[in-house]
Amino acid sequence: MSKHTVTIDINGTTVTKEVDSRMLLVHFLREELQMTGTHIGCDTSSCGACTVLMDGRSVKSCTVYTVQANGRSVKTIEGMESGGALHPLQESFHEEHGLQCGFCTPGMIMRATEFLEKNPNPSEEEIRWGISGNLCRCTGYVNIVKAIQNAAEKMQKEVA
Repeated sequence: MSKHTVTIDINGTTVTKEVDSRMLLVHFLREELQMTGTHIGCDTSSCGACTVLMDGRSVKSCTVYTVQANGRSVKTIEGMESGGALHPLQESFHEEHGLQCGFCTPGMIMRATEFLEKNPNPSEEEIRWGISGNLCRCTGYVNIVKAIQNAAEKMQKEVA
């Protein structure tokens, strides 16, 4: 196995490590950095539990090699809060009961983060389409959609 040294900005902190060229980003985050908020669901990019932001775009980290993240910026659920305050999406998932077992929640929040960046005032239909690559087996999505709508409103007020 070949080894490569990678330098990645993770949640605002520069990390340099030697990794196997075949190590997936999800395993790097969980095993090398003990950042277990990013979940392993299916290993096939079907569920979205492993979604993180790479250079601001949501990616399923079970399909990205760590070496592909070299020199890039990665944001995980651990990097969402700021100064001890939850991100509006985190608050809204709590307030609107947008989770049941919580397994999909980190990936769902990361996907919704990029989605709301691009569409700050989405309709219910747009939200459902926007998160369609992330699966939830528990909730039926009703409260997830409400949580994203609530977060969108909060984020609009922050900008105003």
